[in-house]
Parts: sequence; structure tokens; C-alpha cells
Amino acid sequence: MTTTFVPDTLVKPGRPWRRTHRSTLATLGFMAVAGLSSTGIVAVTGLAGPLGWYVGFVFSLAVLGFLGSFFRDRVVAVDLFATVLICTAFMTVLIPWVSIFYSVIKRGAPAFYKGYLTTDMLITSSGEALNLGGLSHAIVGTLLMLTIASLICIPLGIIAAIYIVEIKGRFAGVVRFLTQAMSGVPSIVAGLFIYATLVILVFHSFSGIAGACALAILMLPTVTRTAEEVLKLVPDHLRAASYALGASQAQTTFRVVLPSVRSGLITASVLGLARVAGETAPLLLTSGYFIKLTTNVREGAIGSLPTYIFSTLGAGTTEAVTRAWGGACVLLILILILFIGARSLGGRNKGR
Repeated sequence: MTTTFVPDTLVKPGRPWRRTHRSTLATLGFMAVAGLSSTGIVAVTGLAGPLGWYVGFVFSLAVLGFLGSFFRDRVVAVDLFATVLICTAFMTVLIPWVSIFYSVIKRGAPAFYKGYLTTDMLITSSGEALNLGGLSHAIVGTLLMLTIASLICIPLGIIAAIYIVEIKGRFAGVVRFLTQAMSGVPSIVAGLFIYATLVILVFHSFSGIAGACALAILMLPTVTRTAEEVLKLVPDHLRAASYALGASQAQTTFRVVLPSVRSGLITASVLGLARVAGETAPLLLTSGYFIKLTTNVREGAIGSLPTYIFSTLGAGTTEAVTRAWGGACVLLILILILFIGARSLGGRNKGR
């Protein structure tokens, strides 16, 4: 009796979960019919605009999914309806974000010209023509203060999370409680605290370091809580395996636990930065606002994007309001760049 062996390379296991072209066309057709029905609903009822059409679209999806369950196989009908429902839910969540980005970019685009990102407002008032002045001073000040705040807050936040999750010290509950309490502190209270301590007693004037300290206070709860939840995701068998090989707790934490959640810790840091990047109240009390480009963070006021937006918007003129929208657009782009850079660094050499 001869036995024939089939090489593993010739075996192609099936994928029962793979969607076929037929199912994809059925989903698209289902959504197309719902779109046509929504157009008819808008024409007949009082619904108007894109939002009204979307409400009609969701209503049509529900009705068509219910009716389709009577004419098709139950499993196929449920699969089709679930697919369309998930896609609809995703689009529903996406609508506010798209609306915000569209509004900011549309209203802030007229403020951009070739020198908008490279000049300051030293010789230009907020009400002058949009082809004069810029926000280089605000961009540099924001980056400096965010960098200093990150150097202060991110190590402290990760160390606090390690103390709560890994060490489980005697005061772990107290640290967790204080972190949760700090997350509810209004931003202006943090600004008043730094103003009463550093600005008045130490520096005797506005400074970028004072503004960074205020931002660090607001960042700390976000970084700590997020890092704590990330560390809890590490399986205990990884720690047990490390201890079985003779590693100490410190070696296990820094060589096994932290590298395995590197991307999560980077995400926690980015969330902390995004939390404070647009804060205005604490910066008005600590770093002030300066219309000239400067990198001196030890003494004297310094510009920032939030205070730039606040001051130009307060001028009230059409040009000033447009400059404020332009500053908001730059702030959004800056946070987006930070997030993309952090995610790319966190995902590099994944699994090594």
C-alpha cells in the first residue's frame, strides 16, 4: 500500500468568514436602496439637509432589514443586517469628528499664506490684513511647554502606575484615589495653584516653565490612569515565567512588562498631551501671552496656540476671528502629527 504525502505548501485552508463578492454586492445594494428611500423620505417629510437625509437613511436601513428577514435565509439576513448596522454606527460616530474638522479647516484656511507659520505678530495687529503676521511664536511656545510638561509628567505617571499595578505598595490605594481626584480638578485651579506658588514666589513673573508645570498637573491623571489600565492587560503568566527564570521584580517590570505594553504607554502619553494642548485658562495665569517669537522659558511671558486663539478671537474683527480659526486648525494638525508619530514609534519592531 502506497501512501502519498501532500506538501503543506499545497494545502490551502479555507476561510469560512471571508466575505464573497456576492455578499459585498448585496450589502452595497442594500445600502443603495436605503439611500434612495431616504431621498424619498426627505422629499415627502420636513427633514432637510445632510443630517435629515442621514436620519432617513438609518430609518430605511432598519425597515429594510426587518422586511428582508422574511424573504431570505435567517442567517444571511442577520449577517447582512449586522454588517450594515455596524457600518452605520461607525458613520454615526464619525459625523461629529468630520463636522469639527470640516468647520475648522473651512474657516481657518483663509488665514494661511506663505509666511503664516514663520512670522510672529510683533509688528502686526490682529485686525490687519491676513497676508501679514503669523503664529510662529505660538507654535514654538506650545511645543516648548508641551515638551517640558512631558518630561515632568510622563515619567511620574508611568512610575505611579507601576507602583499601583506592579509593586502594589501600602499606599497604592491612596495614590489611585488622589489620581482620580486630580482628574476632576478644573484647569483654572491648576493655573491658580502654579500662579500662587511659582509665578509669585519663585519666578516673580510669567514664564514658560510655570505654564509647563500647570499643564503637567493636568496631564498627570490622564497618563497615570491610562498607563495603569494598560499595565493590567499584561498576562500574569509572563511575570510568573520571568520570576521562574530567576529575574527580580525590577528586571521583570523593566525587561518584560514595560516592553510588552510600549505602544499602550505611548498612547497614554499622547492622550495626556492631547488633554492639555488646548488648555487656555492655566496658561493665561502662568505663561501669559507674548506676541514675539522667543525660546526663553525661564523668565518672561511666552506665546502659545491657546492664548493666541483667545487673544485674536477677543479682538472681534473679521480678520482676527479668521486668525483664531487658523490657530485652531494649526493646533489640530499639531496634535494629529504628534499622534501619528507616537503610533508609528509604538508600532515599530512590534513583537521583537
